[in-house]
Amino acid sequence: MRLSPDPRPRPLTAVPPSGGIASNADSPPASTGASEGEDETGPQRPPLLPAPPAPRARLSEILRKIADDSRLERVSIGDIVAAMPGRATATLLFLFAAPNAIPTPPGTSALLGLPMIYLASQMMLRRQPWLPKVVAARSMRLSDFSALVDRAVPLLARAERMLRPRLSPLVSPAAEMAIGAFCLVLALSVALPIPLGNMLPALAVSVLALGLLERDGLWVIMGAIVGALSLVVVSGVVWASVKAGVYLLSHAFS
Repeated sequence: MRLSPDPRPRPLTAVPPSGGIASNADSPPASTGASEGEDETGPQRPPLLPAPPAPRARLSEILRKIADDSRLERVSIGDIVAAMPGRATATLLFLFAAPNAIPTPPGTSALLGLPMIYLASQMMLRRQPWLPKVVAARSMRLSDFSALVDRAVPLLARAERMLRPRLSPLVSPAAEMAIGAFCLVLALSVALPIPLGNMLPALAVSVLALGLLERDGLWVIMGAIVGALSLVVVSGVVWASVKAGVYLLSHAFS
């Protein structure tokens, strides 16, 4: 028996390109076994975190670096300000206040208190201090500065070891303006010719300045407490002096 051909038309099939291999452009890509988010070498690594910022140099380190710079013959106030960009106001406040925190010859408090008044007012207004050239150029020999640093830096470094950034709202820009206003009142107290009456206000300004330099809100609190106590003491001394003066005058002309 002969088989007759199928009368139904057959669909035409595309002839594959040379080589007889059909194109798989329309076929889904073969799975490589790696899930989404992974490459052939394995899972993708998370992005590297930025390196933490380098810690700021402390005041004792900067003073020591200046004292060890053999290229300098003299060290001026301008040199110290240039070495503390952005922190010049607090640095100068500390440098002018610290000598008054110990017994000094008469007249020293008024001499150092006037720059403190200016610096505190600039801090209150959030301005960088502008120093006249005659002030910025005031200098001392490098050997004298080194001797001063040798005596002061060990004590300063000991205090800095207790300082660390904390209670950041107390060293914010708004808080710094309030601290500047408080330091202005304390600086006025330092400038008054009161025997031994300037030591506590100067100590308070020194503590406040160190707290700002190291962003330590706890030291700001301590400085505020010492400052409030010093104002009470100075007010009592001034009131007693006024009463004594009035009493002497009233009896002198009676």
